[in-house]
Amino acid sequence: MVYALDSARSDQRATTPIAAPERAPTLIINPTHSAPGFDTQHIVYVRVTHQLEHFARSDWIDTPARMLAPLIVSAINSAGSFRAVVPATSGIAGDLRLDTEVVRLQQEFGVLPSRVRFTLRATLVDNATRQIISWREFDETIDSQSEDPYGGVIAANRAVKLVLEQLARYCTLASATFRTTSRIDSTPTGHRLSP
Repeated sequence: MVYALDSARSDQRATTPIAAPERAPTLIINPTHSAPGFDTQHIVYVRVTHQLEHFARSDWIDTPARMLAPLIVSAINSAGSFRAVVPATSGIAGDLRLDTEVVRLQQEFGVLPSRVRFTLRATLVDNATRQIISWREFDETIDSQSEDPYGGVIAANRAVKLVLEQLARYCTLASATFRTTSRIDSTPTGHRLSP
């Protein structure tokens, strides 16, 4: 059986993006990377701490990192905080860059019910200065409805949805800070401008 991370995308298709502020930056989304052990199509589970295992007959349709890329673009774009949110592969220049890494996406069987834990690290970078604006780890744990891969996939999709909602809010706040800072830096006297 093969499974997908896609519930976050289907939920967001139903919403209309909010209009971006006039001076909103463009956000470039770099391809998502994975921590060692998680750059695989195999669905990972844990019975013993620090020991990653894979289900024999259940896989992701692609690696979680590659499945997340369009979901991240969609989630952040729906927030309406950026002039544009585009993948780095588009070749478009942007003001900010978002780097993400799947730290873990695993079903944990050490407790009943089993649960899925998803951790995503996000780093926002100012493209002009190449300085890190901020970084954060988002972590969600969702109970599985059944003690099998399918129950884990449902929980994983819920965890991804929650993390992407948090990521979109985080990027919205960072965008507002970036716009304010950019306006301060662009004034001849360096005095703070009112937003």
